[in-house]
Amino acid sequence: MTVRLSIVVPAFDEAMGIAATLDALAPWRAAGHEVIVADGGSRDATVAIATPRADRVIVAPRGRASQMNAGAAVAAGDVLLFLHADSRLPADAAAAIDDAIRAGRRWGRFDVAIEGRSRMLPVVATAMNLRSRLTGIATGDQGIFVERSLFAEAGGFPPIPLMEDLAISRTLKRRVGRPACLASRIRTSGRRWDRDGAWRTILLMWRLRAAWSLGADPVRLAKAYGVPVARRRVLQVFAKAPVPGEVKTRLARTLGNDAAAAAYRELVEHTLATADAARARGIVAAVELWCSPDVAHPALAEWSRSHGASLHRQRGDDLGARMRSALASALARGDVPLLIGTDCPAIDADYLASASSALDTHDAVFGPVEDGGYALVGLARDVDAFTGIAWSTPSVMPATRAALRRAGMRWAELATLWDVDTADDLARWRAPGARAA
Repeated sequence: MTVRLSIVVPAFDEAMGIAATLDALAPWRAAGHEVIVADGGSRDATVAIATPRADRVIVAPRGRASQMNAGAAVAAGDVLLFLHADSRLPADAAAAIDDAIRAGRRWGRFDVAIEGRSRMLPVVATAMNLRSRLTGIATGDQGIFVERSLFAEAGGFPPIPLMEDLAISRTLKRRVGRPACLASRIRTSGRRWDRDGAWRTILLMWRLRAAWSLGADPVRLAKAYGVPVARRRVLQVFAKAPVPGEVKTRLARTLGNDAAAAAYRELVEHTLATADAARARGIVAAVELWCSPDVAHPALAEWSRSHGASLHRQRGDDLGARMRSALASALARGDVPLLIGTDCPAIDADYLASASSALDTHDAVFGPVEDGGYALVGLARDVDAFTGIAWSTPSVMPATRAALRRAGMRWAELATLWDVDTADDLARWRAPGARAA
């Protein structure tokens, strides 16, 4: 083979069938191809079952487009192959893709066979395959494959909750022409047709496709199709101007003001690189840099420019008031905010993905740290849980929990991390292998 594949499998609550899907891909992994599972925050054992059967399992905001984009962002193969969690590839799929790519076809799809009880399913599959050949538009059930470089040029799947497969097909068709339509058949589950009735499902799909072609809102169509629509996630980063003597004051007692300010710059840049990775994977849609005491320092403007983060002024008399003001601003727009500081380099894109997923089922999420506080807070609805907190003490998280209980909030707590306050903490972060972990 001259082409290495990254097979991206979006999954959500697929514990009943994910093992069979991934076990069928074991020979592909043995041949040097890569299998990535992009989980949308499953509530069952999907992640646990998938982990030993895939090269990588990541958590992304729920939604096929965001999950597949997240998988593509960490892929290393030459060609991306997007495979539904209830589908099986034909035995000759790798060779067929290899032949197509070497023939100059930069994207394509397979024919599909639908397995289920209804006698209509062979007719449905035949119609899907014929329509795809006539229109040059592929569906997700057909196993879309695309060169990784072309996928990046096209901007990935558009961030819509439905019809993302048709949308990217249109984009790729405009860029490089019609897809390679491979006759080998992917076998996919007909469980939706069996559950809802074949004719009813066929008519619904035709109606939704027609409405989308005429410009209907994908969010409205997703609701009609029964697909949950996630609110946009926004990452808010609290930071200060890196002025010696005004940042990392505990660290400065040991290192001096200049060295502490330099370390602070390093931490901010690491945090913003994590924000970039989270945005690239579709975990967050936007990054906001919230600054104190002002936004005039040149370093803040440079960080904002180089990382594409909008710049905002923190407002409030104490940390709690400033946090609530920032969080409330996003909630008022209909967004779901995740707020972090710059002192916790252990926060990575996977941690942010877990926080985002927790907000699908909880009102709030927190990332506790070892000293009794927290390095991350996210809210799905507004609450005053930050008033009267003795900040920078071990009582921060216990007092916040008490406020949440009083407000009747459902919250999740992620794995406990550590932050950088002292020279020992800084050495811990800079130790060999610490950043890679």
